[in-house]
Amino acid sequence: MTEKQTQQPLSAEMPTTYDPKAAEQKWYRYWLEGGFFKAGQKQDAEPFTIVIPPPNVTGMLHLGHALDCTLQDILIRTKRMQGYDTLWLPGTDHAGIATQTKVEQKLREEGLSRYDLGREKFLEQVWQWKDKYAESIHEQWAKMGFSLDYSRERFTLDEGLSKAVREVFVKLYEKGLIYRGKYIINWDPVARTALSDIEVEYKEVNGHLYHLQYPLKDGSGSITVATTRPETMLGDTAVAVHPKDERYKDLIGKTLILPIIGREIPVIADEYVDKEFGSGAVKITPAHDPNDFEVGLRHQLPQITVMDEGGKMNKDAGKYQGMDRTECRKQIVKDLQELGVLIKIEDHVHQVGHSERTGAVIEPYLSTQWFVKMKPLAETAIAAQKSGNGVNFVPDRFEKTYLHWIENVRDWCISRQLWWGHRIPAWYSEETGEMVVAYDEAEARAKLGRDDLKQDEDVLDTWFSSALWPFSTLGWPDGASEDLKRYFPTSVLVTGYDIIPFWVSRMIFTGLEFTQTIPFRDTLIHGLIRDSEGRKMSKSLGNGVDPLEVIEKYGADAMRYMLSTSSTPGQDLRFHWERVEQARNFANKIWNASRFALMNLEGVKFEDIDISGELSTADRWILHRFNETTREVTRLIDAYEFGETGRQLYNFIWDDLCDWYIEFAKLSLYGEDAAAKRKTQSVLAYVLDRTLRLIHPFMPFISEEIWQHLPHDGETITLAEWPKYDPALEAPDAVQEMNLLVDMIRSVRNIRAEVNVPMSKKIELLVKPANSELLDIANRNAHYISRFCNTSRLDLSIEAAVPDKAMTAVVTGAELYLPLSGLIDISQEIARLEKELDHLNKEVERVEKKLGNEGFVSKAPAKVIEEEKAKMADYAEKRDKVLARISELKA
Repeated sequence: MTEKQTQQPLSAEMPTTYDPKAAEQKWYRYWLEGGFFKAGQKQDAEPFTIVIPPPNVTGMLHLGHALDCTLQDILIRTKRMQGYDTLWLPGTDHAGIATQTKVEQKLREEGLSRYDLGREKFLEQVWQWKDKYAESIHEQWAKMGFSLDYSRERFTLDEGLSKAVREVFVKLYEKGLIYRGKYIINWDPVARTALSDIEVEYKEVNGHLYHLQYPLKDGSGSITVATTRPETMLGDTAVAVHPKDERYKDLIGKTLILPIIGREIPVIADEYVDKEFGSGAVKITPAHDPNDFEVGLRHQLPQITVMDEGGKMNKDAGKYQGMDRTECRKQIVKDLQELGVLIKIEDHVHQVGHSERTGAVIEPYLSTQWFVKMKPLAETAIAAQKSGNGVNFVPDRFEKTYLHWIENVRDWCISRQLWWGHRIPAWYSEETGEMVVAYDEAEARAKLGRDDLKQDEDVLDTWFSSALWPFSTLGWPDGASEDLKRYFPTSVLVTGYDIIPFWVSRMIFTGLEFTQTIPFRDTLIHGLIRDSEGRKMSKSLGNGVDPLEVIEKYGADAMRYMLSTSSTPGQDLRFHWERVEQARNFANKIWNASRFALMNLEGVKFEDIDISGELSTADRWILHRFNETTREVTRLIDAYEFGETGRQLYNFIWDDLCDWYIEFAKLSLYGEDAAAKRKTQSVLAYVLDRTLRLIHPFMPFISEEIWQHLPHDGETITLAEWPKYDPALEAPDAVQEMNLLVDMIRSVRNIRAEVNVPMSKKIELLVKPANSELLDIANRNAHYISRFCNTSRLDLSIEAAVPDKAMTAVVTGAELYLPLSGLIDISQEIARLEKELDHLNKEVERVEKKLGNEGFVSKAPAKVIEEEKAKMADYAEKRDKVLARISELKA
């Protein structure tokens, strides 16, 4: 260890209560100073790599990030302890639209816009924002205990990643897979930028369907069309009908007069029209509807844009110029009514696209943008997946989600009208307008042979750089990168199902295109975190939960354990504070059990621990159960079944180790047999040490705090060897014996509770095993039975006579009898039970009257009535049991 890593000697005595805050700060600092999270320290080991889904530098991390990263940390910590050369690479995403929107909001509060500052000064402001929130994200990662290799941290706008982005853009352009064209795109009039299809959220909106009459120029009649957006009629350049629609066959080729504007537009025939829907005639607005755009191309129709980038009507909108699009709609409806061509308005519920980032209603907008030609890239990815050489999705049902998107993919609009992001590497001659794509301006000048160059103003979609994340972060396109050669492809991607199209799909096709391999073997898909009522957490509902608030209240380990073990892969998780509290109680149980162990391990050194030789039944049983738990926990983590892993750990620690083994161990630890005591101390130290290793990936802080008090041979539990299944620890005979003992003890305790006899009162107990083998087991463990049943007299016999009046219990392999005379004063117990019977009779009568009251039944909510019926059934059941007990005692 270096001087920095040197640790002060720890006292063997643990505080009575666990202090999460102190432990979390101390151990995270210790881990970082020790360099325990750094990859590359085991060059002869097999690598295991995860690149973090980079959080946006728009604000603080939320519970979804906490879940996502906790699952990754569990995998990384487990693999690190299993001896892998683990790399968990951290980083953040510049998040173009989202971050620029946040900074522009901040500027508006100061009465400024980005245009007031200019591009360079504005970007200085955004970098300051990025630095602030990147630092906050670091603090949150630390508080949650994430074992990230910060020496390899990346940012999507750092120089290395920018180089990768330029390389991909240029190579795709040279292959003809990136092109520039004028197309209908999704336009956000608030952010004033193009959006890709998957950045649009469709919401059901209550709107109207407006039926308009367009008159024929020759005065012979009119054609009726319907629209939800009457303001777009100002850009109409045709009305289309189906070529086989008998109603309109004589009108095809005729001319209509566009109301208000007075423009002459043709009636055209196109199979796009559904002749069964509405009037069978459709207005065509090529510059404001994607389907109309395609129809317009087929018929060489003019493309008239009637709005500007901010959603206001432009000069081609005539007298409506300058109006906001919603204001224009109201005015144009009024004008059409006055003209007598608006013949009907119907209520209409329809899906309307909204910007995922700003919430603005999306405008289909004709614009010159950059696109990726997706079909060739998609075909390669589909072929890889269907050949069995693709990504393994967990759960596998998400493979269908992935394939559905990529099989139906449209060309990807990658340009954004923003200032924050990767500037498109294209340059134009200011004099001639010639364009060239190049790695930098110097290359562009050389290619064009000109100096009057201006770079494209637009930036790339954030997802363009994110699509390269698994290999750009490891040094690509530098083929000599040692990290790229060693850690790529990565081992697993952990992410939510909501970004399979956004991110997962794009990483796969770019990985295949530029590295000829899939970028990760497994993709673990988890669900979203919802509130306790199942609602999505949002600012508008005020139901979001800050992970730092959870940590402040219950500690990081409790939050991590609750999040990681409360759901199955792919399923949404409901957040309940009660579950975090239960996880905190579990941590306290581990702490208290460990304190007891340490108080009884004084003087024991690591080299003293020896679990060979003669062991007690309880010692052999706990080693067997620990061995089983190790096998199951390891298997379940490898299968990403964290919820079931948590159940296995909880049951072993709470039930087997704390509630049973530690109690049984006290007999040896407090007894006179020094050899038995040493063996039990060894078993206790061995099992506790290795149990802490199993729980460490879930609860890193408390496990390190306790482990450092135990006799051990390492610097940190973070690097301690992961327990392995050991066939030599199998002890099925000890399991059979302990199962019999535990069943007997539980049964006797239940009988005591039933007749209100405290554990402190000694009792007589007759045990009748089913055969001689079970009798031998009972005799061999008689000291356990006597101690934990607290007997004044214990009779173990197959042939013994059964007492006349006794409480009885049957367990697997034995019958138990507790003579009543030794348990209770029968007359007093009858009196107590009769008093209880009187109380229960009154309760039954009260509820019967309530349910028999017509007034109550007719007015009370169904839930209340059901509750009363449940009470009635409960009281009746208890009454029957008391009656039965009184009959037994009087017999």
